Amino acid sequence: MKKVQLGKSPLMVTPLGLGCMSLGTDKRKAQAIIETALEEGINYFDTADLYDFGLNEQLVGEALKRVREDVVIATKVGNRWTEGKEGWRWDPSKAYIKEAVKQSLKRLSVEYIDLYQLHGGTLEDNILETIDAFEELKQEGFIKAYGISSIRPNVIREYVKHASIDSVMMQYSLLDRRPEEEVLPLLAENNISVVTRGPLAKGLLSENWIDKLSEQGYLDYSETELRALLTELKAKFTETRHLQEAAIQYNLAHKGVTSIIAGASSMEQVKENVAAVRAEPLSKSELTFMEQLAKMNKYEAHR
Repeated sequence: MKKVQLGKSPLMVTPLGLGCMSLGTDKRKAQAIIETALEEGINYFDTADLYDFGLNEQLVGEALKRVREDVVIATKVGNRWTEGKEGWRWDPSKAYIKEAVKQSLKRLSVEYIDLYQLHGGTLEDNILETIDAFEELKQEGFIKAYGISSIRPNVIREYVKHASIDSVMMQYSLLDRRPEEEVLPLLAENNISVVTRGPLAKGLLSENWIDKLSEQGYLDYSETELRALLTELKAKFTETRHLQEAAIQYNLAHKGVTSIIAGASSMEQVKENVAAVRAEPLSKSELTFMEQLAKMNKYEAHR
């Protein structure tokens, strides 16, 4: 699988990364999924200190120990578990970030983290202080690059303006086109990589879409609208592509999208995601069809 530069950093990542949140807590199963990803050529693994109270980082670190220098390990910080671990609170302070990174390094059993990401962010944060923490960690050699995981355009703009971030992770799919007009051009212009998550829109953009429909719909789509759209989309690609393939290629067709982080709870899912990434890119007519079919959503609440 080819590798692409992440922002302006020295990191080279595959266009598909493994989202490790869905690995579960069974060590043997997690190891098997990660091994499958490695065999398929994936070099990019994304976790967070929040997942399973840090156990996810530990499992990822153990599974990747033998190939440490060949992979890109990304984790996140900012959500702080309460003392009783019944919930968490937001803490983007410099003091917390610089302490939390030590715990992540320990759990991952690594001397440095390739990509350290702020796991959220609001305009009420002391953003300059947060940036200072990441810059110091970079200078001290604890991280190679840093970014944010956010879908808030106003927050993203602040980090683009004041920080040397190399990536922004955000939700993006054919059913969630909110980044297209407001965020993707900004990040591409500043050579900041977009790492997308949720390309299958909770399974709606897969062959099993009919089982994923609910009365709640999805974002600003009603159930009726989704049924009509997905029926037409399925008909279009019946003889040429699986819906999952079309959905993933839709993400990769847009300028600035460097990699897709896709979760997998089985080895089969890893292989399906890899096959979708390796498929032929969307033709101009296929892309136009999809864009004309789906709404151009806009960010409203997330600011």
